[in-house]
Amino acid sequence: MITNLPLYVYGTFFVAVLFSILQFYRAGTKSKLFIIGIVFWGIVHSILAISGFYDRTQTIPPRFILVILPIPAIIFATIFSKKMRHWLHTFNLKQITYLHTVRILVEIVLYWLFLEKYIPEILTFEGHNFDILAGITAPIVALVAFRNNTINKPLLLTWNVISLLLLFNVIIYAILSTPTALQQVAFNQPNIAVMKFPFLLLPAVIVPIVLISNLAGFILLQKKG
Repeated sequence: MITNLPLYVYGTFFVAVLFSILQFYRAGTKSKLFIIGIVFWGIVHSILAISGFYDRTQTIPPRFILVILPIPAIIFATIFSKKMRHWLHTFNLKQITYLHTVRILVEIVLYWLFLEKYIPEILTFEGHNFDILAGITAPIVALVAFRNNTINKPLLLTWNVISLLLLFNVIIYAILSTPTALQQVAFNQPNIAVMKFPFLLLPAVIVPIVLISNLAGFILLQKKG
């Protein structure tokens, strides 16, 4: 558990967590089951992080895999599950686009964590992480794409592709810089924040929500096409 950071770091991060959950709830079918599930998932991993479960970093397979399991599961379900695609069809495309503004808050928090030596520079906008561009452009794209009761499909499709690539870029660097048996980069300053409470909620809660939002964008654009 990380306890020695300025209060504004924790405050900004918890705002990001709450915003992503509530905006996702608002953009979807307002499913109470989803809220219960994502909160339960976050609580379970928070307890494990606080107990020191993820501090044993050299186990095989790495324990941290438990946190990122939803990422391949979500992708697999979107490709092969009709129920998943049907669920994604129920989302509001405009609201799901606005959700990506949370990535601005996340990138600011990551920069602060870098300054405090909890993550490497490559995971910030001064390094190899350009995910903040998706957050900055999300409200602009939403405003432009939904003007005059029309939907600018080419703009939204292009933006979703770039947004998804930016997300995968930071996910890959985050995994490769985390001090596990899979680490390949950032040995001088590894990515230790994501194994500690509360920042473990970034890969456990925020990243899956952002990923689903991107995939929902593709599904909804295909439907509207």
